[in-house]
Amino acid sequence: MAPAWLQPYLDHLPQKSAPKLYAWNLSNLEENHSALSSSARRLDGSISHQRHRNQQQRIYILGVGNLGILFASSLASLPNPPPITLVVHRKELLLLWRQQPGIEITRGDSTQEYLDFDVELWSEEEPLLGPAREVADGQEISNLIVTTKASQALPQVDRARRYLNDRSTVAFAQNGMCKLWPPHGDSYMASRYPDASASHPNWLACVTTHGVTSLGQFKSLHASEANLKVGLVFPNNSDNNASYLSNILARSPHLNGQVVARDELWVLQLEKLVVNSVINPLTAILRCKNGDLFTKQEGTIAKIISCLLMEASNVLQALIKDRSTESILQTVPGMPSEAENVTTREYGRQRSDLLDRFSHDKLKEMVYSVGHKVRENTSSMLQDVRAGKLTEVNEFNGWLVEMAAYLECRIDVVHHKNLVDLVENGTVLNEESLGKHFSNLV
Repeated sequence: MAPAWLQPYLDHLPQKSAPKLYAWNLSNLEENHSALSSSARRLDGSISHQRHRNQQQRIYILGVGNLGILFASSLASLPNPPPITLVVHRKELLLLWRQQPGIEITRGDSTQEYLDFDVELWSEEEPLLGPAREVADGQEISNLIVTTKASQALPQVDRARRYLNDRSTVAFAQNGMCKLWPPHGDSYMASRYPDASASHPNWLACVTTHGVTSLGQFKSLHASEANLKVGLVFPNNSDNNASYLSNILARSPHLNGQVVARDELWVLQLEKLVVNSVINPLTAILRCKNGDLFTKQEGTIAKIISCLLMEASNVLQALIKDRSTESILQTVPGMPSEAENVTTREYGRQRSDLLDRFSHDKLKEMVYSVGHKVRENTSSMLQDVRAGKLTEVNEFNGWLVEMAAYLECRIDVVHHKNLVDLVENGTVLNEESLGKHFSNLV
């Protein structure tokens, strides 16, 4: 049975339901011309000098939260930056940009402001004022970085698929696993892009370990600089088109980016998901900083972490053994038999190495190491619950629950299910009370 997130895409016809989207900008707002400051006029998407530059180099950033600001400011810091369009999701954000144009990012005692962006809102509603311009002028989007919350990433990209083709590259930069990995990515692709060998974009994913927190709308604190790994999730026959976006991310200041192989990217996403499935929900429930989870080697929290890691290990090890992973781990199809035998042996060793890498003890070592590095940070999930926003618990713990159901191996994930319920109900507990929700701790 298809997971809940996939079912809507299987129930609709491919191209017929792709809507026409209008690119609203400042010129489409009420009382626009009298209200625009000189800087805002320069940043108006309809008149910006950026619009005349090479559209194949233009990078759209969908979502202007903390990650969007990190990516946008880093790209804008290049010696010869590409044209950049920031895509907001509410009209109110366009209005706010008109009043206070620009993004700010703070590192230590230094705050830098960046102004030279086009800013758009993509809407099915045709604007009544100003030019009614279609997204990408009705042509293809060459480069798209998606920095929305994980639950909105694929729906927002799917909505824009009229403007995506085999010359497009889309990079997902969310927490959690990219939805287009096996075992379910093939089903989405077959539904939305029936000619799967040619018509779909190159799909990339980014794994970032940077710590970024909000200082207000369009303002972020780069609390801890770390690194970015980017690679292909689902290439098409023109995967060279993906190199422009991946390479420019790899050389952008402050991102510390690196292009990695597909199998390595998959493993890195799995490892980060395990870290997030422990730190994020526990800090959200306990209302504590990351480091508070790791101050004791014994006690209730340590036992809960151990149980969570055992369940995660069981799921990931079963996934490694599942046939759906062959397309990731066995990356060179159609080779001669002698080479194929070598590859098969390498594939077996790779699986064996991954089974060890995803053992309980190795996952525990990794999580505690990361926990120490980010001990002073506030998790994204705690930031969300404090702001009254929806969390990504279903993208972390919920993914493990969903994958356990897919694998049909009777894998017990009760601790992850409990955390999903507690976070979704907005539960706030201390350590002792939390322990009572996990009666089988040993």
